[in-house]
Amino acid sequence: MARGHWRLEDLPWDQFDRSKVDPDLLPLIKAAALVEFNANDYTAYLCNVFKDDPVFQEVARGWAEEEVQHGLALGRWAALVDPAFDFDAAVERFRAGYRVPINLDASVRGSRTGEMIARCIVETGTSSYYAAIGDSTDEPLLQEICRRIAADELRHYKIFYDYSKKYLELEGLTKFQRLKVALSRIGESEDDELAYAYFAANEAADSAYDHARCNAAYMRRAYGRYRPKHIDRAVAMVFKACGLKPHSPLSSVASRGAWWLVERRARKLERRTA
Repeated sequence: MARGHWRLEDLPWDQFDRSKVDPDLLPLIKAAALVEFNANDYTAYLCNVFKDDPVFQEVARGWAEEEVQHGLALGRWAALVDPAFDFDAAVERFRAGYRVPINLDASVRGSRTGEMIARCIVETGTSSYYAAIGDSTDEPLLQEICRRIAADELRHYKIFYDYSKKYLELEGLTKFQRLKVALSRIGESEDDELAYAYFAANEAADSAYDHARCNAAYMRRAYGRYRPKHIDRAVAMVFKACGLKPHSPLSSVASRGAWWLVERRARKLERRTA
């Protein structure tokens, strides 16, 4: 997967413009860098779940290589903004407090098809997220980093989607079962991973982790970056992963509902921190 992929040195580091940095974005980028860099743990888990599929195992390793590079790019940008940011120390702190269960030999989603759909949902979220971040900043280097990462995540989605069709033929999950997996994975977006990454990247070494506080701090900054076009694309990708028509009256209703929820959550978090 990584063959011919862009490299860190391909990024326009000389275009970094401190005067255009939004300081409210910095904590998000620091946290995202840790999550992206931690992809090798997910690969270990995926290789266990798909232990008899060496072709997919190779794909998973290539995916992780690109994700780790995303983390390095984001971490390097964060260090340009904040030279005191110690990326390696933040990674160590993150891994000390948050671990992916890599020793499982079966998918936590109940099936291999479900695992692929869950991966599609993750790639949907990250592609939309980085598109939203890139659209919300005027800093040219971060714009380019986000553009490249968002494109990678969209390509990753397509890869996992193709593999989901392979396993769907073997396991025969219904659309309802696929939708159930998708909604379950969407519901995990506010679990400990992002909140702990925010904590590890941004809070003082002697501070204590509090999920509610860290999750609210992260989400307050993140939700306000989205616009309807980002939600529309995300909903279409979720529908496609579940075997539903991505551009249909039902999809339009779901998009409007999702946008209402995002706006409502953003307003609530703003009031809480005002």
